Amino acid sequence: MSDCHFLVPGALARPTGGSRYDRTIIAGLRAAGRSVWVDELPGRYPDADATARQAVATALSRLPSGQRVIVDGLVLGGLERVFARHAGRLRVDALIHHPIADETGIEADRARQWITDEARAIALAERVITTSAFTAQRLSALGIHDGGVHVVPPGCTPRPLAAGSPGDTPTLLCVASLTPRKAQHHLLNALSRLVDRPWHCRLVGTTDLNPDYAAAIAAQRDRLGLADRVELCGAIDHQQLDAAYRAADLFILPSVYEGFGMVISEAVAYGLPIVTTTGGALATTLPPGAGIAVPPDDVEALTTELAELLDRPERRQGLARGARHARNQLNDWDQSIADFIDILEEDPPCPSDSRPAG
Repeated sequence: MSDCHFLVPGALARPTGGSRYDRTIIAGLRAAGRSVWVDELPGRYPDADATARQAVATALSRLPSGQRVIVDGLVLGGLERVFARHAGRLRVDALIHHPIADETGIEADRARQWITDEARAIALAERVITTSAFTAQRLSALGIHDGGVHVVPPGCTPRPLAAGSPGDTPTLLCVASLTPRKAQHHLLNALSRLVDRPWHCRLVGTTDLNPDYAAAIAAQRDRLGLADRVELCGAIDHQQLDAAYRAADLFILPSVYEGFGMVISEAVAYGLPIVTTTGGALATTLPPGAGIAVPPDDVEALTTELAELLDRPERRQGLARGARHARNQLNDWDQSIADFIDILEEDPPCPSDSRPAG
């Protein structure tokens, strides 16, 4: 029997913050000598389709009784009935990045149903792990889970300081999957009002999670006449992403909501000044003095702050100094992994066993 078995939505290498968290924790556990197995589950999550239901049912059926199973919240939240069939023989932990009902664009009736569904699913878990104190508080506020929660925030390592663009045109960088919750449409609307100033913007992020929204962003960019100034980069590899951060002068994340906002810490790690929102955990993820946070969905406020930072390089430099100071206080991944191991060690030692079939 392995120390633990992870169930994650889709490929572990997906370029999302949640997947990066999962794979970094898994890699850290393995490096520490833990036996960890992973099922990368096909199908649609959290609104599970037939492929997802079958994949989860098959994965759970293969696991031996007594196995510790850490389930990403996107998988657990919509499949309470499937997990209920195995909850008596498996030891389930819920790993929650943010409540499903907080996803952008969900109608009120559906959000209420998600709260009920996720509460029932989480009730099957022995333990709940969240990636931020904000998410832990949010689970309680929504009535999803009022019990104890282990908070294990993501880590981040200081990077080489960004050098910025070589010329007089500031490079703006937004790193986020193209989905409505990340609100790149608000950023485009703000930038369309600032065309009288020099700037170039790069939108980096996968287009696969919501192809319709990604297509709408491309159409909006062209309709606003920003095709020559806004670069849609899609998902890029690690080296290209590192180069993008190093060449940036200002980092922007216009998200409506985040359960943590790992890219904010990444931008701080490069010493970049930041403009973001107060959506969800972002109000606490952004270190004081490292950037500016405006209300979510407030294009006017976003436009005003971007104009201020474009017009006053000295203010941008002041925020960069704040980010460089904050980078020395970033949470370390080693600490996050150690905290995760401490959670696992709350269990009594189990006799070794072979890998689950499959």
